[in-house]
Amino acid sequence: MKKLCSLGVAGCAAALIVSSASIAARAASVELKRSQNQIEVVIDGKPFTTYYYNAGTSKPYLMPLRTASGEIVTRGFPVLNDASMGNPKASSFEPHQRPLYFAHGNIDGLDFWAEQVFDKYYHDHDHQAYGHMVFKGLEEPGGGNDPGATIRARYNLNSPNNRVIGEETQSFTFSGDSHTRIIDCEFVLHATAGPLDMGDTKEGTFGIRLAAELSGSNAHMVNSKGAEGEKAIWGKPADWVDYSGTLSGKKVDIAVFDSPKSFRHPTTWHARAYGLFAANPFGLREFTHDPDKDGSWTIPEGKSLTFRYRVLISEGGLSSDQINEAYRQYAAE
Repeated sequence: MKKLCSLGVAGCAAALIVSSASIAARAASVELKRSQNQIEVVIDGKPFTTYYYNAGTSKPYLMPLRTASGEIVTRGFPVLNDASMGNPKASSFEPHQRPLYFAHGNIDGLDFWAEQVFDKYYHDHDHQAYGHMVFKGLEEPGGGNDPGATIRARYNLNSPNNRVIGEETQSFTFSGDSHTRIIDCEFVLHATAGPLDMGDTKEGTFGIRLAAELSGSNAHMVNSKGAEGEKAIWGKPADWVDYSGTLSGKKVDIAVFDSPKSFRHPTTWHARAYGLFAANPFGLREFTHDPDKDGSWTIPEGKSLTFRYRVLISEGGLSSDQINEAYRQYAAE
């Protein structure tokens, strides 16, 4: 592998109050190693995740996500090769749900959330064509305190016949310490080929698919308003949502923070007990079952729309007060 860069990571992100004893730990070093169609992220000398942007897939993704001690918190992919989640008859099968990804189920009428390769498992998609993303290139981070810890990639959004309907920029900045791993995410949709219509659908938008050990009866879901469980959290606005559970005898939290600078903050959440963990600001009609609601949005030609999130993976167990404090620090940055 070719080493892309190696830098120690400093700043507010790694100084969060995250351990069960509320002690901030030393910031970890971050190294990015690029090879063909992927970038490996190494934190303090240990694998954390890999960014895949292979031309043969419909969308880029990070896989897997790990804790500071190396426990994998996300479902495997391809799903058919994951013994724990490979049953096409299971309601939680959803093979298009990558470990961490950004996509939406209705962009100019095209489905970028699901994938045509898995269409044989579904019977409700005949009305909608699939879009796909085409890698254009990696960009220099350009600014910020820790450019060596950032991946920034640009894509075309293509129709089935490869007509470009817009562009997307994805940025990920990685940090951590002895207890945590953090990903600061930014996604920008650019209307470069006419207006870009984001439709009202629950199928979106910034998603994480958790491991079986952190889903169903094995996990606890809570949001920033104190709501617990899928019924109280799904489709509701909140600053953050946290899934917690146990992996190899260790308490683990995976929280996603919605930035105050992100579109339609606080976002609504497509958060499901089976392990799907998605921030979706567009599904207002489907979330509320109110035909008078409309969560769609049109990006005018030449304009863009920005989404920002933080993923916090912590070992040792976090209280809601600790997550609220971590969110307060994030929101203040």
